[in-house]
Amino acid sequence: MMRILASLRRIKSITLKELRQLKRDRITFAMVVMIPLIQLLLFGYAINTDVRNVPIVVVDQSNSAAGRWIVEAVKVTQVVSIKEYYTNTQEAQAAITRGEVRAALVLPPNLTEKLANNETIGQWIVDGSDTMVAGAIAQLRNMPLDQLTGLNTSRPPTFEVALFYNPEQRSAVNIVPGLIAVILTMTMILFTSAAIVREREKGNLELLITTPIKPLELMLGKILPYIVVGLIQMSIILSLGHFIFDVPINGGVGQLLMGTLLFIAASLSLGLIISTIAKSQLQAMQMTIFIILPTILLSGFMFPFEAMPQPAQWIAELLPATHFMRIIRAIVLRGGELADMRFDALWLVGFTGLGILVASVRFTKRLD
Repeated sequence: MMRILASLRRIKSITLKELRQLKRDRITFAMVVMIPLIQLLLFGYAINTDVRNVPIVVVDQSNSAAGRWIVEAVKVTQVVSIKEYYTNTQEAQAAITRGEVRAALVLPPNLTEKLANNETIGQWIVDGSDTMVAGAIAQLRNMPLDQLTGLNTSRPPTFEVALFYNPEQRSAVNIVPGLIAVILTMTMILFTSAAIVREREKGNLELLITTPIKPLELMLGKILPYIVVGLIQMSIILSLGHFIFDVPINGGVGQLLMGTLLFIAASLSLGLIISTIAKSQLQAMQMTIFIILPTILLSGFMFPFEAMPQPAQWIAELLPATHFMRIIRAIVLRGGELADMRFDALWLVGFTGLGILVASVRFTKRLD
């Protein structure tokens, strides 16, 4: 009995010690609370598989009252949100290629005649690379004519649907380019988030302090080797995706490399900031997981960006992966160019510069 009590006392002592240590480790303690809280909010509030407010453009060549009725009826569904009106289909297709919208509703000049003859009255031009969005818009083809115009008729599907970039609706076409963003986020941030911490744990930080190297030079030196690693990973994923899953690569290799380099640099700079905050490699890994979770769920990789509530979209816009997801899919699937995605490209450039600056300043403070 005495041995059991003594054993329980020892277990109690170790337990209290671990609790005190956990309390002192603020980052780990915060992760204990924040990770389940963030997961609850993301899955319960931000993640929505019901596609709504998909951005589209309208090309109404009929300039008729019937055309206006049809447009209003489509808006009422709340599946789409009209962003612009164009005069020809070429402008609409260019907007889809740039990623500004996901689809275009085209109404022909002889719309009234087609209505009278119970013919197909228009066409949806849809970015089929995102199967969820394409499926939601394709449902609009079956809207009965009487709901659109008030006419008491029944007829075949009202609109034709032209699926661009992924007419077979294969999910791999959309997943593989997005997977590049997710994998690079995990590896690049994880590698660099432990960079400074590893130097401290091995006792090399004091040696670095005594050298003439400047904080900015150290940050850049930590980043450069992993840029090559990131490009190798991108090449592996895209090559295997092309040869195994038959994912098309419609954009130029140069455009693809430039876009990927911007994202790798942004991810590495974020990892460096984490490395200046974390006190151990374990903490660095915990903070990396804290970044990866919203990246996977909010960047548009798994769920349509447009389906998320506005606050979730604001958070997603802060993540480098959200901007790269648009860039990589535009280049690989739609044959776009980096110039078409200039906002996302400039955002990644600004994020990289700010991240390196913050990491350098924080490392300077540590030297003090």
